[in-house]
Amino acid sequence: PAPAAGERYPITVDDVKIANPRRGFSYDKNGDMHYDIISAFIKSMRGSDPDATIYWLARMIDAGEDPKFIARRIMIHASEDVGNADPQALLVAHAAFKSAEVIGYPECRINLAQAALYVCLAPKSNACEASIDAALADIHSSGLREVPSYLRDRHRPGSDEYGVYKYPHDYPGHYVRQNYMPVELQGKKYYFPSDMGHEATIRKNQEIREGRK
Repeated sequence: PAPAAGERYPITVDDVKIANPRRGFSYDKNGDMHYDIISAFIKSMRGSDPDATIYWLARMIDAGEDPKFIARRIMIHASEDVGNADPQALLVAHAAFKSAEVIGYPECRINLAQAALYVCLAPKSNACEASIDAALADIHSSGLREVPSYLRDRHRPGSDEYGVYKYPHDYPGHYVRQNYMPVELQGKKYYFPSDMGHEATIRKNQEIREGRK
């Protein structure tokens, strides 16, 4: 019955449950729960656990998390923890981001799930992250180095005095031994491909090239 003038209906627990189908699941987009769940999601992908990956993804989707935020995290993970062990992972993650951007909820939940599972189950390597961090650390600790003359742009006066650049396509296998680093860093290595997935092939090809005279 309608309340009499001046009276109010009491709000019950059942009323709250009807109004909130999620039953009050905690998810503060600016608080600890937000960061804890995205952290669990990322660590589950890194740990190659598809069921945990999907569970934490579902928690974020159910809470109304921005799908582009989720897709960005998948993209970062695709390079940080998969890298060249499976180069397709970044493309799949990027496609999911575009889907989230163009399609939105509810359909993009499927795109996010596909990308998250692909990246989760891909062979893992952090060699790309390790290489760029090592190079940046070297730059910050030792300063900038000069570009060898034969690698410099030749569209300027005086470039005829530069050293000889060996054009790789003029050599067998489209490769020629040549120093591309600053003189002080010749022989320095930053990228160490793993033995996982496609990086195993990269590593083998790198060893073949380095073994040439």
